[in-house]
Amino acid sequence: MSMDINPIDLIFTAVEKILSGFFESLPQILIAVIVFAVFLLVGRFVRAGITSLMKRTRMRSALIRLADNLIMIATWILAFAFAVTIVFPSVTPANMIAGLGLTSLAVGFAFKDVFENFLAGVFILARKKMRIGDVIECQEIFGRIEDIRIRETHVRDTDGELIIVPNAYLFQNPLEIQTDQTLKRQELVVGVDYDSDMRAVREALQGALSTCDTVSTSKETEVKCVGFGGSSIDFKLLWWTDSQPKAQRNSYDEVAFAVKDALDEADVTIPFPQSTLSFRPEAWPVKTAPDREGRDAEMSSEG
Repeated sequence: MSMDINPIDLIFTAVEKILSGFFESLPQILIAVIVFAVFLLVGRFVRAGITSLMKRTRMRSALIRLADNLIMIATWILAFAFAVTIVFPSVTPANMIAGLGLTSLAVGFAFKDVFENFLAGVFILARKKMRIGDVIECQEIFGRIEDIRIRETHVRDTDGELIIVPNAYLFQNPLEIQTDQTLKRQELVVGVDYDSDMRAVREALQGALSTCDTVSTSKETEVKCVGFGGSSIDFKLLWWTDSQPKAQRNSYDEVAFAVKDALDEADVTIPFPQSTLSFRPEAWPVKTAPDREGRDAEMSSEG
């Protein structure tokens, strides 16, 4: 016995079942949408309240941003979980956790870099160091931090260009925070002539540091002899100034001018490299010219 199957009838039957199932579950979908929206709205109020409380207690902006991001992520996860359980009553939280356990390995491999940068961002925002506005140096990255986000950090380099750095890069590599303290030590090496009085030179250099406005008076300055060079006696000047890069450059410039003026006033010479060449006479054969009588005798003999 043969039965004729009409493909069009099968398609219409399938579509009819889908539509009937959709309309039957439409009230549950509407309730799920409402619950989802309510969760997001409540989460927004919770975020605003917690961030306001943290600001009143004068907590660091990085911690406030971290709490805001974590509350937002938790709100979306809870809203999605409740909405799914309303639309599909057979799905329980235990089933969802089991499903996440089965797919976590594949998702972890697929989004390894995303999760790595996310966790690095959480740790960076949670720690006290590296604030917005700090000048940092990490491998070949150098500049001022403009923004710290959950997965990336925005760094403005000295040329004005914006560098978007993954947080994992900053978390895994050694990081130098140049503006962690308000003051940073600066140094300058000066060479003087060997005929100079070393004690007078040190006194002149110390006086030059005391005349500079950019040199901090809260910490001690130092002038030390650090070596005898090929053409000079070398002194190193150590002083403290503002840790900002522009302030560091300005202070170095001011100290360099003051040092030159102080040494000129003390009649101390800053030598430049000189080279002396000497030759051993026996290494270079020299042919002496014959005297006049010898030349006359030689010419007469030839004639």
